[in-house]
Amino acid sequence: MRWTLGVVGVAVGVYGGWLLLTRQAGEQLVSAAQWLVAGVVLHDAVLVPLVLVVVALAGRVAPRSVRAPGAVLLVVVGSVTLLAVPVLGGFGRRPDNPSLLDRDYTAGWLVLVATLVVAVAVGSVVQRRRRARGTDPGR
Repeated sequence: MRWTLGVVGVAVGVYGGWLLLTRQAGEQLVSAAQWLVAGVVLHDAVLVPLVLVVVALAGRVAPRSVRAPGAVLLVVVGSVTLLAVPVLGGFGRRPDNPSLLDRDYTAGWLVLVATLVVAVAVGSVVQRRRRARGTDPGR
C-alpha cells in the first residue's frame, strides 16, 4: 500500500511539474520559483529556529502532557501562517477586481488558531486524566 501511494504521489507530482512547465510563461515560472525558494528559506531560517527556541523554553516550564501537543501546535500554526502570508498581507488584491481576496482572511486565520489551541488544550486534559487513572495506552 505504501509503495502504491508513493508511486501515485510521484506520478501526480511529475504531471503537475509538466503542467507548470508547459502552460506557464517564463515570467510566471520565475515567479513560481521565487515563491518556492522563499518558502524554504522562511521555513528553515524563521520557522524552525523559532519553534525550537519556544519548545526548548516551554519544555522547561510546561507540564509533560502539554509538551508534545504544544510542539505540534507550534509547527502547524507556524506552517499555516507562512502559507497564509500572501492572503493575510493582501498581496494580489486589485482595485479593478474586487472578487480577488474578498474575505477577511485574518479572522479565518484567528479562528483556525483558536480552534487548534482548544484542540490541544482538550487533548492535553484528556491525556493527563488518562495517565492519572492509569488507562493511557501510550504509558
